[in-house]
Amino acid sequence: MISLGGITPKDFLRDYWQQRPLLVRNALPGFSGLLTRDELTELACHEDAQSRLVIQRNSKWHLKHGPLNSNDLAKLPKNQWALLVQDVNHFLPSARDLLSRFRFIPHARLDDLMVSYAPKGGGIGPHFDSYDVFLLQGMGSRRWQISAQQDDRFIADAPLKILKNFLPEQEWVLKPGDMLYLPPKYAHNGIAEDDCMTYSIGFRALSHDEVMTQFLVYLQDKVETEGRYSDPGLQLQSHPSKISAAMQAQVHSILKKISWSHDDIENFLGIIFRNLRHMFSLSNRWSLWRHVHFCNRLRKMVFSLA
Repeated sequence: MISLGGITPKDFLRDYWQQRPLLVRNALPGFSGLLTRDELTELACHEDAQSRLVIQRNSKWHLKHGPLNSNDLAKLPKNQWALLVQDVNHFLPSARDLLSRFRFIPHARLDDLMVSYAPKGGGIGPHFDSYDVFLLQGMGSRRWQISAQQDDRFIADAPLKILKNFLPEQEWVLKPGDMLYLPPKYAHNGIAEDDCMTYSIGFRALSHDEVMTQFLVYLQDKVETEGRYSDPGLQLQSHPSKISAAMQAQVHSILKKISWSHDDIENFLGIIFRNLRHMFSLSNRWSLWRHVHFCNRLRKMVFSLA
C-alpha cells in the first residue's frame, strides 16, 4: 500500500479525503516511474490511447488531441509544453500494480492512471479538477502550487480551462517518490523544474446529471408495461397546436408506472463500474452498451415473430 506519511488510511479518509490537501514525502520509496519518455510518446501515438499535447507559445495555449504522430512530436518547442496520456493502466501491467496500492479507496471510485511528461518550465497551467487525485512524482522534479481560492474564472478562448486569476497559497517541489493529494475543486499548477514525469491517480466523480441520465438509459431495457395512449373522449380544441390538460394528465399517469428496485440500482452501478474506463469515455462506453442491448432486444423480437 502507498505510504500516507504516518497517517493510517482510516485517519486519511476521516481528516483529508475530499477535505484538504496532503503532502507525503517519499510516499513510494525508490519510485522513479514506470516508463521512459520515449515509451510514453510511443503510447501517445497509439490509436487506442487517449492523449493530449499542450503547448504554450507566445502566451497562448494550444491543445492537440491524439493519437499523435511523429510530425507532432518533431516540431515541439524546447520547453513550455506537456504530453499527457490517460488510461495507462490499460496498457501497462505495472501501472495496474501501482493502482492496487490505493485499495483503501473503493474500486468503484477509481478512474485511471494518467502519466504526463514535461520539459523544464512545462505544464498545463493552473486549473481545477472535479475529482480527487494523487499526484505521484516519477523522474525529475515538479513544483506544485496550490490554492483554496473560490475564483474559478477561466482565460477566455483558451482550449483548456485555465484559471485567469490564480493566487497560489502554498507550494512544494516534489521529487521522485513524493506525492500530493488534492481534493476536488482545489486549484493547482504544476511546473516542471527539469525533464519530469508525474503519475496522476484519479478517482471518478459522476455528476448527478450523468447518474440520472444513465440510469434512465438503463431502465429503458427494464421497464415493460402494457397499454397505449388513447383518447376516445377527445374534445374539440381552440387550436390544434395546444397540448391539452387531459393529454398531460394521461402522460403523467403513464410515467408514474416507472419504478425500480434496490437490485436495479445495484445492477446499474455494476454496469457503470464493472471496468475501469477501458478504452472508452463514459458516454462512449454507454453508447456501446446501449447498442449491444438494442441488438439483443431486436433479436428477441425477431425470434418471437418467427
